[in-house]
Amino acid sequence: MPVRISVTQKLVAATALILAAGLARAGELHVSAAASLTNAFKDIAANYEAQHAGTRVLLNFGASGALLQQMAKGAPVDVFASADTETMDLAVKQGLVAGGERRDFARNSLVVVVPRDSRIALKRLQDLGQPGVQKIAIGNPASVPAGRYTKHALESAKLWTAISGKAIHTQNVRQSLDYVARGEVDAGFVYGSDAAVMKDRVRVAFEVPPDIAIRYPVARTTAALDALEARRFIDFVLSPAGQAVLANHGFGKP
Repeated sequence: MPVRISVTQKLVAATALILAAGLARAGELHVSAAASLTNAFKDIAANYEAQHAGTRVLLNFGASGALLQQMAKGAPVDVFASADTETMDLAVKQGLVAGGERRDFARNSLVVVVPRDSRIALKRLQDLGQPGVQKIAIGNPASVPAGRYTKHALESAKLWTAISGKAIHTQNVRQSLDYVARGEVDAGFVYGSDAAVMKDRVRVAFEVPPDIAIRYPVARTTAALDALEARRFIDFVLSPAGQAVLANHGFGKP
């Protein structure tokens, strides 16, 4: 005979599933951060866990724009750290983060890197137009902050039209770094902190003249299950201990 489940039993089962999901995330802090923060935030997360027993920091890295899309689609995120103010502005506008709590926690620089053994002489943006430079890794300006900073710098120098034809668009700044390190492109635009990650495989040709400050904001998301824990993690990032880790990885003070 078929087994009939009453409405009450269904409600009990649904409640149990919700509670189970809540318990599964208890003690977990989901942090989505820009790809350029990978190494620094891994160290910060480890230090935070060491000081806060029972809390596990789950890290998710990617292009800031891609992370924003993930949040908009319901991905579990408690803390969002972007590589630019524009993406954070969009997160605030969409109601995905607590705008009143956003804080700048780091600065960076934009540089052009080449393979370590490259013989191409690059000293300024105009040099990227020479025939010997055929492929340049640039983050997709539509979703990658480093790509937007690059496009803005090239437009300001009236070089975007000429250089964009050589662009190999990447999904995030670390992919640009990898392409250069593997010699798949002649040059690439990355952050100064990224260049320091692969000193043995890439070298900085020159720093791009700063016309826009590269600031990194962080904020608690409105979907955070534990607002107190999220705020505590952000406080740690901005604490002397967190700032020391960021400085060690090539980031500047906010």
